[in-house]
Amino acid sequence: MIFLSLFITFFEIGLFGFGGGYGMLSLIQTEVVYHHQWMTSAEFTNIVAISQMTPGPIGINSATYCGYTAIKNAGMSNGLAVLGSTTATLALVLPSFILMILIARMFFKYMHTPLMESIFNGLRPAVVGLLAAAALLLMNKENFSSIDVNPWHFWISVALFIATWIGTRVMKVNPILMMLFAGFAGLLLLY
Repeated sequence: MIFLSLFITFFEIGLFGFGGGYGMLSLIQTEVVYHHQWMTSAEFTNIVAISQMTPGPIGINSATYCGYTAIKNAGMSNGLAVLGSTTATLALVLPSFILMILIARMFFKYMHTPLMESIFNGLRPAVVGLLAAAALLLMNKENFSSIDVNPWHFWISVALFIATWIGTRVMKVNPILMMLFAGFAGLLLLY
């Protein structure tokens, strides 16, 4: 039954996950960590980190790793875990695939009508909200530590966050270069 549950969960996420992969992260975390409890928050944080480092869209990568981890945590074999990752990935992309086939012709015909422009104007704030929710959900003790548990890790994490934000937004440093700098600084300062 976990495979059916995986399929339904990721199909729903794919259907309602506007804003791309980063917008889906908060939906994925809510479902796999809190609702179904297929993994811990720390495992999900690791999945997001791995998904960002591997080639491909982060939403699809996260679904793949979440499907694998959910099946492994259920005590099943590696072969079934691969089937779980395939199930979650296909379920996530299937709604977009179906919708794009169905609406592609109509979209090009009606994309400059006031109704379509109003719909997209309404979706923009929702996408920003989903992206903000994903960012806020990743600001947890697994990523920033806790001021009570380890103040050094906490303040270094906050300083790296602020420095990265300033570097990318104010100084216009390439985000990939900023990730490398932050990773190197984290290695030097945290260990």
